[in-house]
Amino acid sequence: MAAPVLLVAVGNESRGDDALGPLLLRGLGAWLTASGRPEYFELLEEFQLQIENAIDLQHRQLVLFIDAGMDTPAPYSFYRLQPDEDASLYSHALSPQALLKVYQQLYQTPSPAVFVLCVRGERYELGEGLTPLATERLGNALDFGKQLLVEPEINAWNQLSEAHDGIVLPNDLSA
Repeated sequence: MAAPVLLVAVGNESRGDDALGPLLLRGLGAWLTASGRPEYFELLEEFQLQIENAIDLQHRQLVLFIDAGMDTPAPYSFYRLQPDEDASLYSHALSPQALLKVYQQLYQTPSPAVFVLCVRGERYELGEGLTPLATERLGNALDFGKQLLVEPEINAWNQLSEAHDGIVLPNDLSA
């Protein structure tokens, strides 16, 4: 039986701030284990999304994609994702929107509620480590992620995603 909530981190630790997704996922995983709630969540780490990841969305109530983004408002954004009917489908390197499209085509059913937590990154060069700004934003996103996982419900996540047009800043966590 699949866990009700799936957390999927996308990123490559060898490419500077692209490591934000996997590092955030691991931080949330450690927190879940320490808080005694890991069975309600499944954690998955990928370099990039592929068509096969549509299978991972089956039988879920909530899915959270965690990634780094260059054009993301700082420190991070959180929003509900909708399938993109115009998304290009390739055998690998899908966007989350394209993956939802694949899911709906494959299973002919609506997808689970899918959200994105995207942390602003600055540099993505091969062989670089996290930038100081990314390290700070990782801490902010970890605090926000913990709040999400305390109340893993669609309505709660929808309210947070609607705040400030999908951008949730650290001082808005009590909203």
